Amino acid sequence: MAFYPFQPDYTVVPGEIVSEHMEFMGMNQAELARRCGRSAKLISEIVNGKAPIEPETALQFEKVLGLDANIWLNLEASYRLFLAREAEARAASDAEEWARQFPVSKLAARGMIDAPRSSADKVEQLLTFFGVASVEAWNRRYAEAHVAYRHSPSFKSKAPAFATWLRLGELQSLETQCDHFDDQRFRSVLARIRGLTRVPLNDALQEAARLCREAGVALVVVPLLPHTHLSGAARWVGPHKAVIQLSGRHKTNDHIWFTFFHEAAHLILHRVKNRSSIFLDEAVLKNGCEQERQANEWAGDFLIPQDVWQDFILAGEFVEASVSSFAADIGVAPGIVVGRLQYERFISKSLLNHLKAKAELLES
Repeated sequence: MAFYPFQPDYTVVPGEIVSEHMEFMGMNQAELARRCGRSAKLISEIVNGKAPIEPETALQFEKVLGLDANIWLNLEASYRLFLAREAEARAASDAEEWARQFPVSKLAARGMIDAPRSSADKVEQLLTFFGVASVEAWNRRYAEAHVAYRHSPSFKSKAPAFATWLRLGELQSLETQCDHFDDQRFRSVLARIRGLTRVPLNDALQEAARLCREAGVALVVVPLLPHTHLSGAARWVGPHKAVIQLSGRHKTNDHIWFTFFHEAAHLILHRVKNRSSIFLDEAVLKNGCEQERQANEWAGDFLIPQDVWQDFILAGEFVEASVSSFAADIGVAPGIVVGRLQYERFISKSLLNHLKAKAELLES
């Protein structure tokens, strides 16, 4: 049976009950103060709702006004709770503009929140989803997070949208049981995952997630939300656990695997000095340029070592047979070779795309 707490939209003001008892007993505030041994100022503030009835005062009222101390304390507690709820409701109302920035309908469609019954309910559900008590706390936790960007001059995600995407990944990672992070083990795992690039993409990602868990990394896939243009992110969710989050934005194995190894590079190269950073593979590179360059270089060399790449480029045969043979020789998917050829402009972006594999399970 569902539990629906009773929350009345009215309250009994303790000061009014004090006034009623004084009137019934023919007593004014000064007389009540004398009989209780308290100051007239305190009695006046209690009557006007400016000061609470504390346990000592409740015992005095019990003796002087003839109403049990527990009743006075319960009245006071109910009144203060009512005021707190009213203040919270006002704050929630003020936060409606904040809440309108978020993809609420998408969160509801994914079952992360209920369909909001009102604007105030939307705010409350968003705060609960993000695990914060107020909009101010959200700003401290998310809007002011130190984020390093990877270049893509065509796009820029909106802060509330990518914060939502990051939170979805964070929640998914919290449900992922991992061993403690181990640098050497993670490097070994990455070598095995490199070989998985030749396996059907969705199967490979599932196996990669299993291997990553053994090294202390939660690999999660979270489809994009409106106003996000993210490929991936890397961050720490504790001293012994890291997260690599992928969106499958381009849905082809060259982009997805490069993003994965790019984020892995951050965990290997930048973990000591940047445990509080979020490395976001997104739009405009404004901070962390050197770190992003390092991650790009590391990922590119890990997938295709520079020396063998130069030999392949010098050979100058960029047709299906040579690309497939080269990919097989170095142990990666041919789509990864195609992607690099296109990125470095050795071939047109329209050529050899049939060698790239797609991940249908990453559709949003």
